[in-house]
Amino acid sequence: MNMGKWVSAGLAVTLVLGVSVSALAFGTNKFEAEVKREQGAVKLLREVERGDYGVITAAELKQLMDKGEEMVIVDTMPYKASYLKGHLPGAVQFLFPIAEMEEWDSEETGGQDQAAYQALLGPDKERTVVVYCGFVKCTRSHNGAAWARRLGYGKVLRFPGGIFAWKGADYPVVSGK
Repeated sequence: MNMGKWVSAGLAVTLVLGVSVSALAFGTNKFEAEVKREQGAVKLLREVERGDYGVITAAELKQLMDKGEEMVIVDTMPYKASYLKGHLPGAVQFLFPIAEMEEWDSEETGGQDQAAYQALLGPDKERTVVVYCGFVKCTRSHNGAAWARRLGYGKVLRFPGGIFAWKGADYPVVSGK
């Protein structure tokens, strides 16, 4: 997924620049802030490399949705605490833990197994799968994207900005089921 790595690098640069401006605005030490930005950018990049998936921005995802792209969008946050309060239009929910899940742990996925996740994603392994959580530092979306790849889905994208970036871009959010 060479394209995904380039997009990841671009996303990392964007994160770095965005936080640099906020550090200056709030009077924090710009050098200390830069260390934190670097850590976050590298963490994201390494997750993408380990997971072998691509990334997508809020604007790119919205564009695909507006075009009617056939895809499944997976919200990986808790159902009652997050999904019901607000999710992307058309998103389905499947809980993943925040800690990296190298082995499937049904206890961490709300009692659901790999077969349930595969059923949610559907039989078409070439269909676009977009996975998101709350915000860039949240790794629930990494777990969902990495497991989609492990289950054989070919076009898997992580939306690292998640619901916060979606709301920040003033895109529509759906609440309830």
